[in-house]
Parts: sequence; C-alpha cells; structure tokens
Amino acid sequence: MALKQRIQDDLKAALLGGDRFVAETLRGLKAAILNEEVAKNERDAGLDDASIEQIIAKEVKKRNESAAIYDQNMRQDSAADERREADILSQYLPEQLSEAELKTVVDAKVAELGATDVKMMGQVIGAVKKDVGNTADGGMIARLVKEALN
Repeated sequence: MALKQRIQDDLKAALLGGDRFVAETLRGLKAAILNEEVAKNERDAGLDDASIEQIIAKEVKKRNESAAIYDQNMRQDSAADERREADILSQYLPEQLSEAELKTVVDAKVAELGATDVKMMGQVIGAVKKDVGNTADGGMIARLVKEALN
C-alpha cells in the first residue's frame, strides 16, 4: 500500500475511533505533503514514498526541536505533546539504523572515497545519505562522519 494511502486510512480510522490527537497530527502531515506537492507542481501525480518519507522525517525533526525548546522553558505539557506527535509520525518512517550500523556505513564510505580530512566531509555525508536514504538521521550522519575524519 502506498504511504500516502496508509496515512489517509489511519486518519480515517482515528476520526472514526474518536482519537482527536492522532487525527490532528495526521491532518497536519497531510497538509505538509500537499504543500510539497503543490510546490513541486506534482499535485495530480502525487509524490513517491521516498519523498513523503523525507517530509515525515522533517516533521519529526521539527517536533523534536520544539519539544527541546519547550523543555528549556519549563513547559513539560507542551513538550510531551510534541514528543507524542513525533512518535505518531515516526511510525511512517522506515526502521532507523542503529548508531553502530550507521558507523559501519560511514567507515566504508570514508574508505571508498579515500577521505582523509574534514574538507571532504560534504562528499562523504552526501554519499552516506544516498546509500541509507531515510533510514538515518542527518545529524547523526554528520556527527559520525566528522568523528571518522578527525
């Protein structure tokens, strides 16, 4: 089943089940997907699953950043809501690689590209992202590449 259809079906189930929080979260996600479709002029054809996964990853990252800001400002109730939304959205992402698995991929790319200093960091990060797709967080990739090159 296409990811967009799965989100629509889950939204319908949440509405029928009376779970307003999940429904509002999925409505927000659908709006983000629609915005991207319109921006890329692909409203009729729709986006592929990989593009939708990138949007979801972006939305999860926003929620986690917001939760951290709420924590800093002693607003635990709002932070908990943001984390709950991030958890709901994370269900639509592929299984994330562990740090050890990602480190193996990074080390292989560093060796493959012959990277020896930090000047090649962007090339290594790009190559790793191309290999792992949406199964790893960009921040973790950057940190591991930096560690490998230092």
